[in-house]
Amino acid sequence: MQKKSTPRRTLAQRPEEIRTERPQPDWPSDGVVFDRDCTLCPRLAAFLAQGRAEYPNYYCLPVPPFGDPKARFVIVGLAPGFHGANATGRPFTGDHAGLLLYRTLHKFGFASRPESLAADDGLKLINCRITNSVKCVPPENKPLPAEIRTCLRYITAELAQVPEGSVLLAMGSIGHNAALQALGLKPSAFKFAHAAEHALPRGMTLIDSYHCSRYNTQTRRLTEEMFDAVFARAAELIARKH
Repeated sequence: MQKKSTPRRTLAQRPEEIRTERPQPDWPSDGVVFDRDCTLCPRLAAFLAQGRAEYPNYYCLPVPPFGDPKARFVIVGLAPGFHGANATGRPFTGDHAGLLLYRTLHKFGFASRPESLAADDGLKLINCRITNSVKCVPPENKPLPAEIRTCLRYITAELAQVPEGSVLLAMGSIGHNAALQALGLKPSAFKFAHAAEHALPRGMTLIDSYHCSRYNTQTRRLTEEMFDAVFARAAELIARKH
């Protein structure tokens, strides 16, 4: 018999303390850039249904992008965390990874505040947007290759709207590969490495970063100084191009 995947708590707050009123997405659920009702991946749809049953106050739906629809700085993450974005309905909100990300965004002028607490907390991103390669939370934070491919349609439509000369920041190798595939490029031609830069069509640049996960930061595979340097470079490129 297959072992049931049980969500694990990964944040300081208790689940009952999370504010989970379902937010309105930055884009309407048009089925092109974002589909709030998508159930194309049976495993993920079943996992969300399990989550809604066990945590009825959680968001537990595909998570929309967050930020400026016309942004020239787009961060491409992996997937929602169960007790983070899946609970709150906003990327990197409610879990450890978001602590460093939003603090750094604020430091470099991309966010109105250094913390993201809930989808209705009034936080604004400035010339910046955060999106995920996979919109639904996967068991054990590990989407299957087929699920990544299925969800690629949404980030492909989203990145088609990105202005020329924009900067993409890939958080981890899955975000790196998804961004390239969404642009019709072969990931094998662009090697992932922290702080690597890749010239893309339409004057765009892809910058790679290790993911700001708890594991990476606690093991110091990714330090705050390393993360700062990536954002400083992104801000420099955006200013230079515009």
